[in-house]
Amino acid sequence: LTGGPESSGYKSLGVSHARSALRGVKNARTTLMAGFTTVRNVGAGAFTDVALRDAINEGDVEGPRMLVSGPALGITGGHCDNSLLAYDFHYKSEGVADGPWAARARVRENAKYGADLIKICASGGVLSKGDAVGEVQYTVEEIAAIVEEAHKLGRKVAAHAHGTQSIKDSIRAGVDSVEHSSLIDEEGIRLAREKGTFLVFDVYNDDFILSQGEKMGMLPESIEKEKQIGRTQRENFRKAFLGGARIAFGTDGGVYPHGDNWRQFPMMVEWGMKPIDTIRSATLEAAELLGWKDRAGQIEKGFFADIIA
Repeated sequence: LTGGPESSGYKSLGVSHARSALRGVKNARTTLMAGFTTVRNVGAGAFTDVALRDAINEGDVEGPRMLVSGPALGITGGHCDNSLLAYDFHYKSEGVADGPWAARARVRENAKYGADLIKICASGGVLSKGDAVGEVQYTVEEIAAIVEEAHKLGRKVAAHAHGTQSIKDSIRAGVDSVEHSSLIDEEGIRLAREKGTFLVFDVYNDDFILSQGEKMGMLPESIEKEKQIGRTQRENFRKAFLGGARIAFGTDGGVYPHGDNWRQFPMMVEWGMKPIDTIRSATLEAAELLGWKDRAGQIEKGFFADIIA
């Protein structure tokens, strides 16, 4: 929520954390008015998402209930690092943690400063410079250490993973959800089904990145990477759904304008779900992923009265 497509690519270097937090105020209200009353925020610098969550909870600004991760964890030079600056700047993103013990320490620090969950980058990504989408980044040992530490502290773990091996490594290591899941194979679908791991496919992104990415300042290599995986991700979304994997609604809002999250519903129908399946993915299934199945996602006595008409 503290980011947006207008800060893509090199333009992101000119945006301060304070400016990001203020932008988050606008984006939070926009998201709420679009009908999303509870959201999971997976990655924000300087704990700006924690500040936004607390401001909403205290009634200072309008927005959805938020579960937040703080800075996302990743390897040096990986998707959750920042590789836009030259060596001279000696810059690393604050979530960079190499090795199991450094990663454990980072989990503890995120929990200390108010994170509700932990976000990691297990594989390469689309909108990062210098890495391949399917590239393995965090090792099984590192992911397992993060999961053990996070679960010990009562936090779930969301793993960004496009790559086939990283998806399977993340599931085997015990993450609670795999984000993107673009290059998942039959074994990965089976593992997700057997372990009850949620898969979160952001299948609308492709339309926006390919039609508007260049105008927004996304790197040419990012647009090329999206061309490589966009349709494959949608085909694998269909396979995963038909294969019985648990799918929770998640959109990667911020890659495209906030408030357009709803555009994913018809895309999910186009690629295999019935309309009621998409609604369940965004209510019952999403509530369970967030750990809030006792208070959200249903119209029941004692639940949040989040009824949109």
